[in-house]
Amino acid sequence: MRYFIPFLMLLVLGACNTKQVNQTRLPENVQIGFYNVENLFDTIDNPLKNDDEFTPQGEKQYTTDRYQKKLENITRVFTEMGMPAIIGMCEVENEAVLKDLVQTGTFKDFPYKIVHFESPDERGIDNALIYRTDLFKVIAKDYIRIVFPEEMEEDATRDVLVVRGQFSNGKDILLLVNHWPSRRGGLEVSEPKRIFVAGEILRTLDSLQKVYPNLPVLLMGDFNDEPLNNSILKKLNAGQVADNPEDHKLYNLFYDEDVQDKGTYNYRGTWNLMDQFIVSGNLLNGKSGYKVSNAIIFQKDWMMYEDKKNGPVPSKTYGGPNYYGGYSDHLPVRVDLEVRN
Repeated sequence: MRYFIPFLMLLVLGACNTKQVNQTRLPENVQIGFYNVENLFDTIDNPLKNDDEFTPQGEKQYTTDRYQKKLENITRVFTEMGMPAIIGMCEVENEAVLKDLVQTGTFKDFPYKIVHFESPDERGIDNALIYRTDLFKVIAKDYIRIVFPEEMEEDATRDVLVVRGQFSNGKDILLLVNHWPSRRGGLEVSEPKRIFVAGEILRTLDSLQKVYPNLPVLLMGDFNDEPLNNSILKKLNAGQVADNPEDHKLYNLFYDEDVQDKGTYNYRGTWNLMDQFIVSGNLLNGKSGYKVSNAIIFQKDWMMYEDKKNGPVPSKTYGGPNYYGGYSDHLPVRVDLEVRN
């Protein structure tokens, strides 16, 4: 089993060939976004992946025009979001689609670079992170490989992408991009898998914080669980933001959103808050050189479809084999990050 461990981070310290971040006047505010982009596949059949339906001859009749439309739709979302310094994504097929994305529309006007590893997911989808080199410098990058116990009888799932980097204050921050196992088979059947992933993340954080005791942590992703579910509230122990947050305890920036019945994914008329930001307390109390605020679900009218039965829902690209040409079946999330001395 592969873990993201401190000695590995030290080994890759000199391996990231990135430009020095521009020194700016502190404090400054930057944004971090996350988006489940709903099957960002290219049109090429990869015999090693289960991607046949995303080809021109496949069930979805996924043509070059449809692929280009998908790239343009994602670009519009992040353009309206303000071209964040950091963008986490899930459901991307490979590095090639990311390279195409950062050469589409507004992305071409900004110096984005890519962090991506191929994961063993049976559908061939991965997590990824792109970042603006004028605002952020990658120091180390790796992944947590999730290997389930045999008794779970679960196929391979997405790796958790892990990136350590710095903004203009030169202080480290740890970013984890997540896409936890789905609810296929129902909550009771699938929940232990997400609890297991949460445990692997805690093992990794414990190892890293022994070497980097002041390291602030930001988890972003589609957790396929809501803030009040066991994997997040009990296993990660990531609850409501406290008045006096503890440095290394985890807090869910969307805990209150869940209480208010808001969401990022609409399942048969019911909103579910699957996409979240979870942070360590030192990102809330400002002791790490960073402070988060204003975590929002990013929603615009043009991203929505007016369903006759369920009202406004995210305008998705596909529903089964039917092509709708929308953006994603999820809404993205965004958080502001104040960079301090």
